[in-house]
Amino acid sequence: MAALLAITPIPAGAQTGPVILAQHPGTELDRQARALVARDLADAAGSQERPVLLTGSGPVSSDPRRMALFVQLQSASLCGSAGCSTSVYLRNGHTWTRVLDSVSGPVTITPQVHGGMHDLLVDSTDRWIWNGTTYTDTQATTQPQPPERP
Repeated sequence: MAALLAITPIPAGAQTGPVILAQHPGTELDRQARALVARDLADAAGSQERPVLLTGSGPVSSDPRRMALFVQLQSASLCGSAGCSTSVYLRNGHTWTRVLDSVSGPVTITPQVHGGMHDLLVDSTDRWIWNGTTYTDTQATTQPQPPERP
């Protein structure tokens, strides 16, 4: 049987708030995260880089089994002018599913809920909501509309 990820319980009253990313070398959390970003780590190694792996976790629903794993890699080739990107994963049985990919900026788990999951706020202005499968951005992209035909 695969080892289940042990995530430190969140204290009562701390159900929402900023996600704290830190290094956790040698832990099960680190091992799981490294498996999830193995391709990125291999690409960085091909460029002679050793990225710093940061992880965090937080409750994204009232169901304690719905803890999210937040993963960020930091290196010169992986971080751009907007900073380093963070991806969010949820455990589904013995596998992980990426439910939010490559957002830049600090992530906060908010008290607001959509579809049974807490909204995520990125960089204090960009709200992401649960659509039943993944987190989707609420900031509409403004694309020019084609002119109407007479």
